[in-house]
Amino acid sequence: MEIRQLRYFIKICELGSMGRAAIELDVVTSALSQQISRLESELSTRLLQRSPAGVIPTEAGTAFMHHAQLALRNIDNAAQAARHARLSGQVSVGFAPTTASVLGLPFQKVMRERYPDIRLHLVEALSGNLAAMLNARRIDLGIIFKADAHRHWHTSPLLEEKLFLVAAPTVKGLAPAERIFLSELADVPLVLPSAPHGLRALVDAGFMRANVIPDIALEVDGLAMLMDTVMDGQLASIQPGAATTRHAGAGLLHMEIADEGMARQNLLASLSDEDLSPAGLAARVVIAEVVRTTVRDGRWKGAQLYQP
Repeated sequence: MEIRQLRYFIKICELGSMGRAAIELDVVTSALSQQISRLESELSTRLLQRSPAGVIPTEAGTAFMHHAQLALRNIDNAAQAARHARLSGQVSVGFAPTTASVLGLPFQKVMRERYPDIRLHLVEALSGNLAAMLNARRIDLGIIFKADAHRHWHTSPLLEEKLFLVAAPTVKGLAPAERIFLSELADVPLVLPSAPHGLRALVDAGFMRANVIPDIALEVDGLAMLMDTVMDGQLASIQPGAATTRHAGAGLLHMEIADEGMARQNLLASLSDEDLSPAGLAARVVIAEVVRTTVRDGRWKGAQLYQP
């Protein structure tokens, strides 16, 4: 006996017509009739009979209908309870500093609203450190920048971020423009992360392709201190747009790096589906939703959603 057979039977009894029930249920009349015949065969009794007024239940059909209605109410109540049951547990999520600046707070808010019983543990660290933490199972999921993911991970591309020259208008040797090539930055003093940083490797490769030796005046491993240095007005930096989220009203120049290859991919990486808890699965869905909303609302500068 199938749930749909119960629904079909009750609808026929309510409407008193096989044809009208078929229209409302969006099935062909012959299929509806076949399902009722199967139900009657399984019960070894006649449930419906034709009359001048249409189709009416037999005495057995009337008795069956009352119990079928009760069964469907219980099934619907069970489904409703499952949908509204509060997930609980703990989930650890890792973001790089630039990602955290644009995504951290919106993600927290949605998780609190949707899953108030899930205890959220947020970690801010460099992408490479996040990958190591994921391998060590110290976090459940996170957004990373390298595509060479561990084979036991679940990964999906989220977006691509353009890189920008970020500077105060007072930086020497810099003329404001919408886009700028790395070949134009040979005399612009820069503050950048040090060599182990993934962004630094991307920038160094770009300068090498452009055959330019950059003027790296200072190395800072920490987004807050690096942006304080940029705000001081003497040095520029090359950063994704998300790095300046907390300085949106500071009057900084944002010039898109025009060279090819000067963008980084953001991947959502997590433990495998088999290892990820229900709380982790829920958080993974929320991250993807918040990313899409943030990008589409224009709150993630230079970000473009991944298009399969």
